[in-house]
Amino acid sequence: MDDELKRRLEQIENRVALLERNQELIAAGQRRSSLRSLWRRPPIWTFEQYPPRLLNLNAFKATPAVSANAPRIAMVTPSYNHAQYLGATIESIVSQNYPNLTYHVQDGASIDGTIDLLKSLGERVSWTSAPDKGQSNAINLGFAGADCEIMAYLNSDDMLLPGTLAYIANYFMSHPDVDVVYGHRVFVDREGLEVGRAVLPPHDRKALQYADYIPQETMFWRKRVWDRIGPIDESFHYAMDWDFIMRAQDAGFKFVRLPRFLACFRIHDAQKTASTYAVGVREMGILRRRVLGFDPTQMQIRRAIAPYLAKQLAYHYAYKLRLMRY
Repeated sequence: MDDELKRRLEQIENRVALLERNQELIAAGQRRSSLRSLWRRPPIWTFEQYPPRLLNLNAFKATPAVSANAPRIAMVTPSYNHAQYLGATIESIVSQNYPNLTYHVQDGASIDGTIDLLKSLGERVSWTSAPDKGQSNAINLGFAGADCEIMAYLNSDDMLLPGTLAYIANYFMSHPDVDVVYGHRVFVDREGLEVGRAVLPPHDRKALQYADYIPQETMFWRKRVWDRIGPIDESFHYAMDWDFIMRAQDAGFKFVRLPRFLACFRIHDAQKTASTYAVGVREMGILRRRVLGFDPTQMQIRRAIAPYLAKQLAYHYAYKLRLMRY
């Protein structure tokens, strides 16, 4: 082999080696980018995690038995012009066949067919349709005079998963020291197809002061919480659930994250208006200043919730790899 051929072969080998190195660097960069993306948008707040698929209700835990002395649960659904989703919300509650349930739909004088839907249900559901002052006011109106031991509200586009009410009742009966509970959630799209899941780590009191990570649609509380801290604050129109949660936590009530998927959170375009987001930013700022005593920067918020998000990421992949089952 002459010198010129050797030189050309060396040049080719060097180029191949350089290409392989570049591919390694690109792959490493993609991995770092993926990790940064996960950190910026962790699974707990990533709604669309995979292509839509049928929601298989049989894949979740079976409905537990309920004793004859099951505690009375009062649930309210605030509603306004959500006829396309409300039927599924109502069905997800009444189909639980919980023996001691009070359920009321508080509608804000909808004009989209909601009233016809409610009338068609006969006596299956208690309901009122009249102008109100917003979602917080509707929730309070719905709970007025409620005679119960456990309370919860479910928005008119969300759904309970089968067996949730029986499971909640049994848990509260066997854990008299616990006041507020919540669990894992499923994300569904406007058609009711599953697009993601959020598996949460145990309750973190400190992280909750900086960010509301509790899935409202999965949350239930004892009436003694409501009686002590008062109803939903109607001055809040976006962060009313976080305000209620923080008042309950500050009052010393005990929170527990339950090891079960409890409800579905529906994703649709109507939730993503700029005006609602602006209201949310303002209200979350009010709550942080009230709870923390100062207005934290975004960096301070990220640092404060970083340990919780790291745990959530670990729980997410442990569940995805079937190391954890719920």
